[in-house]
This record gives sequence, C-alpha cells and structure tokens, in this order.
Amino acid sequence: MGRNQVLGRWGEDAAARYLADRGYRILGRNLRTPYGEIDLLARQGVQLVFVEVKTRTSRAFGYPEEAVTPRKQAHLLAAAQHYLQAHPELPADWRVDVVAIYRPAADLPPEITHFENVLA
Repeated sequence: MGRNQVLGRWGEDAAARYLADRGYRILGRNLRTPYGEIDLLARQGVQLVFVEVKTRTSRAFGYPEEAVTPRKQAHLLAAAQHYLQAHPELPADWRVDVVAIYRPAADLPPEITHFENVLA
C-alpha cells in the first residue's frame, strides 16, 4: 500500500471516529459505484449522510476541502444517487458532507473540519 493510500485510510478512520463521537452511526465504508467511491456512509438521526474525506499533510496545494472541485461534487452527487437507487430501503432524506483533515505531523493532533450539506 502506497503512502497516499495509507494516509487516506488513516484519514477515513479519523473521520469515522470524529463523526461517531458526534452521534453519527457509520453504516459503510469505501462503497464503490460506477461514478466513484463513497468514503463513508453514515446516519445522523433519520438522515443519511454520504461523506467525502480529504486528508492532507501539507497545505502546499491548498486546504484539503479545496480538492472537492465542482467536478468532484458532480461525481459525489451521481455516486449518492446511484447508491440510493440500488438501495431503495434507505431513507429518502440525505445529504453529502465533506470531512477535511490536516495532519502536518504524525505526533500532532489533526485539524478536522466538517462541512455539512456541501451540495445544497
């Protein structure tokens, strides 16, 4: 597994813990669709939440959330809609969130920023 994959997996684990600590129930991870992967699927109360996780160790290329471009947003929307069509038993109330994680050093706590309903 490459360095970026290790960092990505670490970021997804950190995001899942962050959300669980705030009352979200994690339903799935790394869900594949023809439109891309859904990093985390969670539930907050009755609402389904599709979560994109972006993790960076440097800000040389900007903040992690800046990687969620309009093109990436379109892929997230298509992936969520495809997943919902394949799983009609899931709640009809849903949104897409982004969890941005900045981890400049392994011995420092990460900075986690949660953006809710990014496609609204």
